[in-house]
Amino acid sequence: MRELEAAPAGAVVTVSPGVYRVNLVIRKPLVLHGESGAVLDGGGRGDVVRVAAPDVTVEGFTIRGSGRDLTTMDAGVFVERHAANVLIRDNVIEDDLFGIWLDGCKAPRIIGNTVRGIRALRSPDRGDGIHLWNVHGGLIADNDVGDARDGIYIYVSDHVVIRGNTIHDLRYGVHYMYSNHNELAGNRTYDTRAGYALMDSDHLVIRDNTSIGDRNYGILMNYITYSDIVGNRVIGVKSALGYVTGGSTVAGGQGKALFAYNCVYNDIHGNLLADSGIGLHLTAGSEQNRIFGNAFVDNRRQVRYGNNRAEEWSHGGRGNYWSDYLGWDLNGDGIGDVPYVPNDAMDRLLWIYPAARLLINSPAVATVRWVQREFPVLAPPHVQDSHPLMRPPLPPPSPRELELAGLRP
Repeated sequence: MRELEAAPAGAVVTVSPGVYRVNLVIRKPLVLHGESGAVLDGGGRGDVVRVAAPDVTVEGFTIRGSGRDLTTMDAGVFVERHAANVLIRDNVIEDDLFGIWLDGCKAPRIIGNTVRGIRALRSPDRGDGIHLWNVHGGLIADNDVGDARDGIYIYVSDHVVIRGNTIHDLRYGVHYMYSNHNELAGNRTYDTRAGYALMDSDHLVIRDNTSIGDRNYGILMNYITYSDIVGNRVIGVKSALGYVTGGSTVAGGQGKALFAYNCVYNDIHGNLLADSGIGLHLTAGSEQNRIFGNAFVDNRRQVRYGNNRAEEWSHGGRGNYWSDYLGWDLNGDGIGDVPYVPNDAMDRLLWIYPAARLLINSPAVATVRWVQREFPVLAPPHVQDSHPLMRPPLPPPSPRELELAGLRP
């Protein structure tokens, strides 16, 4: 575009409606504003827009038709590392390998965009909707991302706020790798294979997000430490292998609302984990986490615990709400008088030998459970909530949430 080349630094360059076959490189601070109907088309080559200067704004365009080379990271918008304070807002970014690639820049703002990948490609051959590499600071807010590999991928980046995005129809909704001191708040995922995949990171704040009708995992945590998982609503997670015609699932599917592998020193509180195969699965040394004030509602199995050390899941005299708790509250203080123990020796046996479910109502199983009740020293390490809540601390799934998860209200 000649207007772009001729414009002085700090100018506002307005582009009229029409389709422009371009591979733009923006080398000076300016605002590139597209009027309604302005389309930037890369013609299937390289990046459609490449930002190589600080303080650039790109807004109001349809940006489509990048190249398809994962090695060269072809993108609808590629932001170079020296392009600090970039603002990408209110664009439709579609049919691009990577939607937006942020390559080591500082304080980017990616706001209000609709991002769609190349649907004709297999999921592993697509790029990510919004990809951050070595980014410091910034805001990713109010975007709608779908049909990519991962919706928002954050790699070795810090102090980034990801807020209010809608993410769907892809592998991982939000994917953290080696990224510390970040905040993920108020986002929504659905129809992903894992809503929020948190890996090899610390000091994350994961709050007030929803995962509705995702497959396999709502929140997946792998080597996460010193993080807060608070106020999230995870509803209707099913096994990907469990889908059959009509939206129902094969019996035995184990979609996990929250899964933690080798995660320590985290606070997990105030979350709703509901209507899933497993509410919370902790394993591989996931210990010394504070788990309290959560609501476990109508999961096929509330807890699966695979560690070798007994744990108490309450804090300050306050435990969790369990929809299958059968205890009582004689003094009316809202705390159950009988501890809740979600798993026993037979549960562990059935995890290792699923075929043993055929004996679930047999006298042998009843005998094993009687022995561990009468002689607790023989019971394996397990989870106990000594202060179970008699009432849920947050609203149960609404009829609309159940409908969105493919469940009957």
